[in-house]
Amino acid sequence: MLRTLALILAGGESKALSALTAERSEAAVPFAGKFRIIDFALSNCVNSGIYHVGVLTQYRPRSLHEHIGVGKPWDLDRRIGGVRVLHPFLTSEGGNWQHGNADAVRGNLDFIAEQQCDAVLLLAGDHIYKMDYRPMLQIHQDRGADVTVAVHSVNRHEVHRYGIVTVDTDGTVGRFEEKPRRTQSSLASMGIYVFRKKFLMDLLSSGEENDFGRELMPRIVKQTNVAAYHFQGYWADVGTVQAYYEANMALLVETPALDLYDPEWIIHTKSEERPAALVGAEARAEGNLLCDGCQIYGQVVRSVIAPGVIVAPGAVVRDSILLTDTVVEQDAVVDRCILDKETVVGKEAKVGDGDDNTPNQAAPERLNTGLTVAGRRTRIPAGAIIGRNVVLMPRTSSEQFGPDLVVPSGATVV
Repeated sequence: MLRTLALILAGGESKALSALTAERSEAAVPFAGKFRIIDFALSNCVNSGIYHVGVLTQYRPRSLHEHIGVGKPWDLDRRIGGVRVLHPFLTSEGGNWQHGNADAVRGNLDFIAEQQCDAVLLLAGDHIYKMDYRPMLQIHQDRGADVTVAVHSVNRHEVHRYGIVTVDTDGTVGRFEEKPRRTQSSLASMGIYVFRKKFLMDLLSSGEENDFGRELMPRIVKQTNVAAYHFQGYWADVGTVQAYYEANMALLVETPALDLYDPEWIIHTKSEERPAALVGAEARAEGNLLCDGCQIYGQVVRSVIAPGVIVAPGAVVRDSILLTDTVVEQDAVVDRCILDKETVVGKEAKVGDGDDNTPNQAAPERLNTGLTVAGRRTRIPAGAIIGRNVVLMPRTSSEQFGPDLVVPSGATVV
């Protein structure tokens, strides 16, 4: 296999995830209860035999830095190779914040130049998938390509979310369109690229483009040999609230497309020392994903329950995602909600209430499917009634709900 340096692009701001990324980068958002989104790219690297990894950060990186640490959960705490967290920095010659994923890589060309590698594998830090990168690297080597891009079939109604490629009969990318409104192809770029090291360095050092998909790839496919690698497995871009919710809920079906229990492809993560999940004698729990340390005394149905969550007696949680250390107090009801870490739902409160489905126009990605999102450490007072398509920004206090304790559907509380 080619000597490979993997660079995970994890510094972007994702406004479309609303309150979930108000205080963290998208790569650090929890997924499937106990994981973070970046765990999938990191685990794919080590499972593919790649132990030389750089993580490029920028937007609100503290949570991501704390999670990665020295890389021990992924066996990346190594003297030679291992994981390096690369953050923007200023020099006496200048420097600035990065303005796109290509600009982020450009800002680390000195790091790339020092590495003993033949290829640079660029990975998005915000996708959910299990992928062995070795076949893609082999195709890149066999075809002598300057660039190889991984592609995946998507729903034709969602092509506007992706970079769409057209692949010729010889496996060469003939066209690359970034987020087109209409297109004949349904092959999406996965945001996974293999570059010949020297080609990448020459490309970025001689240009000023900031983004691979929007600016560089449409030009590159016209000028050089760009190979396509078709990936057939599960892949999800969870860059919107709806996509994030659906990807989590898809884990609850009888045979999920994403198998988190495969002993041949373990998704590693930083685990906390928590006791086993507890389901009380009077509790009702049906079709859930329950993580370590959660305590269920009420009713929980079709939900993803992260470590340390407490659902009190008489409380009801339906079709929801409750992140770490959230508390739902006695007789409260939570329906079709995403509640971020350490949120507290007071006694007899109703969150995601009623049939009014008024869209939330203020949300960066318009909420109109009935999901209500509460940011980290939100405090919902006892007896409050929160409608659907509501966004509660992180650290919303009880005093912000007003005297009537009612937040109508489609509202945002900042």
